[in-house]
Amino acid sequence: MDIKFYNSLTNTVEPFHTLQEGKVSMYVCGPTVYNYPHIGNMRPVVVFDILRRFLTYVGYEVTYVSNFTDVDDKIINASIKENKTEKELTEFFIDEFKKTTNRIGSQVPTITPKVTEYIDKIIAYVAKLVELDAAYVVNGNVYFRVSKIKDYGALSGINTEDLIAGARIEENSEKESPLDFALWKKTDVGISWDSPWGKGRPGWHTECCVMIDTIFPDHFIDIHGGGYDLKFPHHENEIAQAEAMHGNKIANYWMHNAFINFGGEKMSKSLGNVVYAKDMIDKFTGPVTRLVILNTHYRMPVNYTDETIEAARQEISKMTNAYKQLSLLLQANGYDLNTCKPAYIDKFLLSLADDLNTANALMELYSLIKEANQLMRSRELDLHKLGDIFKTLTDMFNILGLDIPFKALTSDELKLYQDYLALKKEKRFEESDVLRNQLMEKGIL
Repeated sequence: MDIKFYNSLTNTVEPFHTLQEGKVSMYVCGPTVYNYPHIGNMRPVVVFDILRRFLTYVGYEVTYVSNFTDVDDKIINASIKENKTEKELTEFFIDEFKKTTNRIGSQVPTITPKVTEYIDKIIAYVAKLVELDAAYVVNGNVYFRVSKIKDYGALSGINTEDLIAGARIEENSEKESPLDFALWKKTDVGISWDSPWGKGRPGWHTECCVMIDTIFPDHFIDIHGGGYDLKFPHHENEIAQAEAMHGNKIANYWMHNAFINFGGEKMSKSLGNVVYAKDMIDKFTGPVTRLVILNTHYRMPVNYTDETIEAARQEISKMTNAYKQLSLLLQANGYDLNTCKPAYIDKFLLSLADDLNTANALMELYSLIKEANQLMRSRELDLHKLGDIFKTLTDMFNILGLDIPFKALTSDELKLYQDYLALKKEKRFEESDVLRNQLMEKGIL
């Protein structure tokens, strides 16, 4: 299968080729854990989970890494406010993030490193950059020397001259250039570690570089992903460090998802217009919340509105009802579900192979649901075709991470259901209603 993705580094859709045959290495920047995740935080969680599921389905072995930033100014400030240690605060919100990730239908990444587990390696990495003259030390702070990178701004399209011209340069600034960024920060507030430059903590942009370097020994990966807002400065600064250290741009493919908009603005904690993911899932369920995200191509903004939520709710209801009825029909007619094949999945997979186009993939799913409903109303049932549609839908749901269940009947439940159908066919409705109530109590109808 020919797969192609939009590469943010080249601003083109490119054929997907892996560094190692049959294997994919992928790193996605994870959350800074100082509060509950809002629904906008869930977009990369959903997008890159589907990317991983799709690549796995078509035969790749995927190593998917997504980190937790558990040291940061926001974390220190929140821990002081809550009268907790940074570890107490971050461990609580890491657990909450994992719960929400699970409830929205995403799998746990292969590896979920924490910054605080990599401090020694971060210090060694920064020291090496100083040794290479790509970084310099001032008063216990270490800064990256951006002037060493000739094509700085290649990912984001940022013009460095414009940045310098527009920068607010403080008097007696320690930095050689306003573009230079901190690799190590001297601090006497909050958590800190000993280093060759004194007590301090790492800068944000270095953490991901070190995790990638450690987890992927070749220091170069297939895919680096994250939200669009990370392109600059975070990902640009990651690339700068990798170029200084290894002469590469970290990844062959850079992929960025767009925002979720609320009231016409990007959703963010700083703007105060957040909807916590846990609250949305409580109200609308995980599959509905996930479908709101999936209905739009990952590079386009998602509009969070009552209308988009209601549309997703209706579609999930249609999927659930059709899938449930299809599974019951097949089982009632003695069809072995284990013999089914995903015979109608090719167009769905081709949509995902075309820059992960979930919107088009969903159109294929909706079309198959419609066909299943039509076939189930036919006088003569084509059980073989219905069985293959059932398996195709099962695989589609799994790839999209949509938790649409069906009931595998026990022998007693199957007899009860068959008796119910027989009574209905004979128009013995009073007796069939008794069995219907029993089936509903068991969650079969």
